[in-house]
Amino acid sequence: MKIRRRYFLQLSAGSAIAIAAHGCTQSQTQTSTTGATSSENPGKISIGFWPVASGLPLFVAEKKGYFKEAGLDVEAVKFASPNQVAEALIAGRLQGTGNGVASGVLGLSEITSPGLFKIIAANPSNVDYKLDQVIVGKNSSIQAIADLKDKKFATGPGAQNLAIAQAILAAAGVTNPQVQQIEIRQHIAAIESGQIDAAYTLEPTGTVGEVKGLTRILENGVVSKYILGDPKAPWFGGAAVLSSKFIQQYPATTKTYTEAYRRAVEDIRKNPDEVRQYMVGYTSIEGDLVQKVPMIGYTMYNEFKPEDVTYFQKFFNFMTDKKVFSKQLDVASLLYKPV
Repeated sequence: MKIRRRYFLQLSAGSAIAIAAHGCTQSQTQTSTTGATSSENPGKISIGFWPVASGLPLFVAEKKGYFKEAGLDVEAVKFASPNQVAEALIAGRLQGTGNGVASGVLGLSEITSPGLFKIIAANPSNVDYKLDQVIVGKNSSIQAIADLKDKKFATGPGAQNLAIAQAILAAAGVTNPQVQQIEIRQHIAAIESGQIDAAYTLEPTGTVGEVKGLTRILENGVVSKYILGDPKAPWFGGAAVLSSKFIQQYPATTKTYTEAYRRAVEDIRKNPDEVRQYMVGYTSIEGDLVQKVPMIGYTMYNEFKPEDVTYFQKFFNFMTDKKVFSKQLDVASLLYKPV
């Protein structure tokens, strides 16, 4: 109950109004016309996203008209945090999420509302596909995570970020780690002001700090290295999902949606520099920074290898061990399987 309260009942009035404003307009009727997708009438499909670079497939699919070409009316709805996206998904105001929504938060939502969603794509990162990192001041004497003993260290808010940050420090030999929780967008300023010495954070924070000459990246791919045990192991830190209710009610539309989404993922794989521009407007990333933000990987639901599922499960097991999850979740059962 504590986890549920922390993550899903602590909505401010402003966020509650924002969610209500994007209420689901999904029709509950179906037409009798022939054809797979044309026989279904889902109406507007509202997909929530967190404005981060890893949400790119949703941005590409919407901006390049892939959903529209597939005959779908998809609305991308921005939220201030992954928690708010999960809350709206639980409430039935969203039919799904874009990539970049924290898999740990989605896991919590599944525990809160069993059978809530299926994963259509996940975004793995590691030392090569950079997303998670520890940053320090540009001129800091800190040269390794082990040097953070007795230093002021921060992470983003929430039980997942806190558990990850503490585990990284412990794995590097930092005993009794003391970690502050600060909004990720404030990490650079907090280091510059001396409020903290270092932070576990997510891109584009590291790139922004280096471009501004204020911080440097101490180490990338820290979750893969210190929690999964291999710097090159895929950390599936975010995922795109569709609600199980939507999938069951509109199976043909679901297939059409996932193929339009796959088309965007393929664009990113084949033309990463060309599609970077679609971060603008959906995120705070603008100007020259668009071309400097590292790109991460994307794995569609039917592209998961056994070892991918194993590493994804290892992360969820970590969340259970750290009491972030109140019970074990089986990753394989959460992957979308077409009817």
